[in-house]
Amino acid sequence: MASLQLPVDVESWPAQRVLEYVLGEFPGRVALACSFQKEESVLLDMLFALEPKAQVFAIDTNYLFPETHALWQEVECRYDMKILTFSPEPVEDGLWETNPDLYLAVSKVEPLNRALLDLDCWSTGIRRDQSPLRADAPKLGWDAQHELWKANPLADWTDEDCWTYIRERELPYNKLHDQGYDSIGCAPCTAPGAGREGRWAGTDKTECGLHIEISE
Repeated sequence: MASLQLPVDVESWPAQRVLEYVLGEFPGRVALACSFQKEESVLLDMLFALEPKAQVFAIDTNYLFPETHALWQEVECRYDMKILTFSPEPVEDGLWETNPDLYLAVSKVEPLNRALLDLDCWSTGIRRDQSPLRADAPKLGWDAQHELWKANPLADWTDEDCWTYIRERELPYNKLHDQGYDSIGCAPCTAPGAGREGRWAGTDKTECGLHIEISE
């Protein structure tokens, strides 16, 4: 699949066209990774407008916020679908503090690897302005870390772009955003903050290994 010839103008495409392209190129083999943040509120709306039976998966680490679970149920009801769930083996309580890299490897990376096994492409809500490590994210490119294609349809969107779209369409969104959480992960290791500042607050870690390798 790495031999796919990308359209030369893919970086100029709007988000909907990127989604439409991957749905056409990888029928039944592409899925949206949903972390129930504002970006996914946008992408879910776009995706199901294009393909009502589109695949969506989420990783339930067993430590998600109640607000995240509430949105999860609301999304399934709104779009009359079930999100595929991938969960890890139970971990020792507090492992996110004593050995955060091990916690992430077990709770997020391993379930993601299972979620991607039968796919040729996955779509995410990554935006370039979320962090310096994401600044070069392409709208569509080869994901060498996972050996499949990866679409980031909102790569060139801003926070305000997302909120404008959500407000105009009155879409459900994670209410933690109203409490100052720009980025939302597991409850024990996420605090309010701009961008990804609230992820692993008090450390120099901002990535969990799903999109950027932990070693970076």
